[in-house]
Amino acid sequence: MEIRSMTSEDWPAVRRIYAEGLSTGMATFETEVPEYDNWDRSHLQLCRLVALKGNEVCGWAALSPVSGRCVYGGVAEVSIYIGQKFRGQGVGQKLLHHLIQESEAAGFWTLQSGIFPENLPSIRLHEKAGFRLLGTREKVGRYKGAWKDNVVYERRSKVVGIN
Repeated sequence: MEIRSMTSEDWPAVRRIYAEGLSTGMATFETEVPEYDNWDRSHLQLCRLVALKGNEVCGWAALSPVSGRCVYGGVAEVSIYIGQKFRGQGVGQKLLHHLIQESEAAGFWTLQSGIFPENLPSIRLHEKAGFRLLGTREKVGRYKGAWKDNVVYERRSKVVGIN
């Protein structure tokens, strides 16, 4: 498996994988995949990765800023999606490992993820990568008419922002 930087040419595959995640009802509060321009604006330009098996994109990961305030410049939110036929094969673990390395090289000291509590594979993935549970945001948003909780996980870098 190869991990490389995402390009705009990867968008059709990224979009398909995002749609597969949305169809589970466990990936995001979003109900539709955004157009590329909107997705591009909402994610940082660096730390965008795709996982490839052969020539096929099988997963992707990217970071979003948590705030526009400069004090939070080293804090980002993780998005990670794995194609349906590639789940449970270590793709997420490899992507998240590379994302952590790239984020630290770029100066990020904290990564966070908001995960639906029923998304146990994502919770296990984050815990294996050193994320810790901060808490539960109860009924933080509505999804298809129902209130949903979100568990918040955080990973502090051991090499950036330690002083």
